[in-house]
Amino acid sequence: MPAALDPLLVRNLGIALLIGALVGVEREKKKLSEPEGSTGGLRTFILYAMTGAVSAHISQELQTPWIFAVTVLAVALTVVAGYVLHVTTHRGSIGLTSEMAAIGVCLLGGLTMVGPPEVPVALAVVTSAVLALKRPLHTLVEKLGNDDILAGLKLLIATFIVLPLLPDKKLGPFAAWNPYKLWLLVIMVSSLSLIGYVAVRWLGTEKGTAITALSGGLVSSTAVTLSLAKQSREGHDAAHPGSDQALASGVLLAWTVMFVRVAAMVAVIHPPLLLMTLPSIGGMGLAVLLFVGMGWWKRRKSGEASTGASEVPLKNPFSLSSAIKFALFFALILLIVRVGETYFAGQGLYAISLLAGLTDVDAITLSIAGLAKAGTAEHTAAICIIVAALSNTLVKWGFCLAFGSRPLAKDVSIVTAVLAVCGVVPLFFLG
Repeated sequence: MPAALDPLLVRNLGIALLIGALVGVEREKKKLSEPEGSTGGLRTFILYAMTGAVSAHISQELQTPWIFAVTVLAVALTVVAGYVLHVTTHRGSIGLTSEMAAIGVCLLGGLTMVGPPEVPVALAVVTSAVLALKRPLHTLVEKLGNDDILAGLKLLIATFIVLPLLPDKKLGPFAAWNPYKLWLLVIMVSSLSLIGYVAVRWLGTEKGTAITALSGGLVSSTAVTLSLAKQSREGHDAAHPGSDQALASGVLLAWTVMFVRVAAMVAVIHPPLLLMTLPSIGGMGLAVLLFVGMGWWKRRKSGEASTGASEVPLKNPFSLSSAIKFALFFALILLIVRVGETYFAGQGLYAISLLAGLTDVDAITLSIAGLAKAGTAEHTAAICIIVAALSNTLVKWGFCLAFGSRPLAKDVSIVTAVLAVCGVVPLFFLG
């Protein structure tokens, strides 16, 4: 009786073939558009992946890595031979992209047999994306200057050399400071500045700013506010007010994400508390969205929404020194919060919420929602969360005034006044 077919083996072989097909489809399209610039298509890449998977399986069965190693070497030699033949029969500059992709697909096919399939699948998706985005990537690199590259190197040094050296524990008076987390904040602020700048240069002011605001707002709306405010001042041009308006919309989008985060945390920790906080939190979120929509409609009507960042002179806003100053300010606020918690705990919950909201809404929201679940009056808990959200909003407004251009500060100030009304008025009806 033949042995039963191993379902895991069938799955892995199928994944390998799909990986080859995924990359092969992109190379086939390239081959059809540029017949003289590609040496492989869909079928070839499927065979590369299958060769890698089968050789890896045989190596496993025979418990020797040499079969797979020799197979990869044979594929590499075949690819090189094909490249040499192609170069000798075609004029012009011919790159090694397809050849390197072929070797990579063979290795990914082997990887499906020896590890979690998610890894080779993810790498195959990245490979296909890199191959397909040739022109946009080249365009992005052309737009980057030496200062941009230097900024990226500084960020890498700060992340992978300085950060691991810092202690990850509470230090200083009242154990208020964690050097590791404070430097992580420096990296986050700097990263958002750099990512936002690249996104705007690549996608244009409207799309780039929106993507940066929405994604960055999931991490820290305060950091996004600081980053975009600085960018508005660095790249401000009175002849292109649409740029300031787009950045102001980005700031407000990040604030919206913060309100959504607060509501979501309350709903998860203690759902009954959501009904009491929703009028204020939801009202502020809807008000921000309304202003963002109005700003987008005005820019589109005036034609500013389609101008793109290429018409606005932008300077890289990346600055480690500015991010460090922000972290030092953040550290000062943390110390004030710890003092408040030490001397006013149990009798100054509102004051603690006000102070905590200056630096972080998430922590105080989780704490207060937990207290409400444990028995603290929901009326008191709801007021504390709303106060923290308002406090955090006022701090971000202050950043816009201090670091942003005048048009951005003006737009955000109007919205902040409306948010204060939307947040405070429902408090009088909490009972």
